Amino acid sequence: MIQAIILCAGYGTRMQGVNKDIPKVMLPIGNKPVLEHTLNLLKEHGITEIGINLSYKGAAIQNYFKDGSNLGLNITYSYEEKPQGTSGALNNFRNNLAEQFFIIYGDVLSKTDLEKFKSCAENKNYRYLIGLYQVPNPQECGIVSLDKEKQIKKFLEKPENPTSNLANAGIYYLHQNILNYIPEHQFSDFGKDIFPEMLKAGEKLYGYNIDEYLIDIGIPEKYERANIEFRE
Repeated sequence: MIQAIILCAGYGTRMQGVNKDIPKVMLPIGNKPVLEHTLNLLKEHGITEIGINLSYKGAAIQNYFKDGSNLGLNITYSYEEKPQGTSGALNNFRNNLAEQFFIIYGDVLSKTDLEKFKSCAENKNYRYLIGLYQVPNPQECGIVSLDKEKQIKKFLEKPENPTSNLANAGIYYLHQNILNYIPEHQFSDFGKDIFPEMLKAGEKLYGYNIDEYLIDIGIPEKYERANIEFRE
């Protein structure tokens, strides 16, 4: 059963030509593609059954990693003719998900301790745990509002007057029941559609502060910064 899904179906339009003819998850950090760093992180924490969704230039990903055996992994791919969104991507994996599984956005480069993340959810019986990290520019991000128990109360997309600087980190630990909220054969997004709908329905979502290194390399400036920080 798939223990983690890495989202790799985006067009990479924010990269403004930096990625040229390859998906942005194949851009190198050091001497490895961003995606390989994420796969190695998963393996490091004992997560070996991986799902990857593909769309734009997806063949470049599949041709490079193949079935994942060279990395000690088992990779299952799904192809989306048009990207189905961060949550819509789960539809092609509906019958193959573990009861609890990770979602990681493909353009996130991180050293997150996934075992610690998972243990937090299991020890507190959280079905839905959302990774958060502090950002200096909350007006430009998807911000999360928490109560004192770290239960999520609101998702605020690029708020003019943010009440916190905790942003959606693009790393989640979810129960497969989330599929009940994801419409089939339809585009949907976790932050804009699914998580707000779950809160309305009374589901309990919790935030997990990620203290380890994490950067979204989805824009040229951050990709350049990630390479500099990697060398350092």
